[in-house]
Amino acid sequence: MTQVKSTMAGTVFTVNVTEGQEVTAGQVVIVLESMKMEIPVEAEAAGKISAINVQVGDFVNEEDVLVTIEA
Repeated sequence: MTQVKSTMAGTVFTVNVTEGQEVTAGQVVIVLESMKMEIPVEAEAAGKISAINVQVGDFVNEEDVLVTIEA
């Protein structure tokens, strides 16, 4: 199991995956918005999305778990 965490505080701009979707390492799963900048958050490992913990518009802090990936 891999937890994809926020790299900074910001607002969830887009959620690019759905639960059950297969992803590859390096694939952008979430885009955060902070200070008018869009920051892509990538999957660190390949696998299936087992949980999405955020929605568009949610505020997240650095190190918050955004998505969980099962190998």
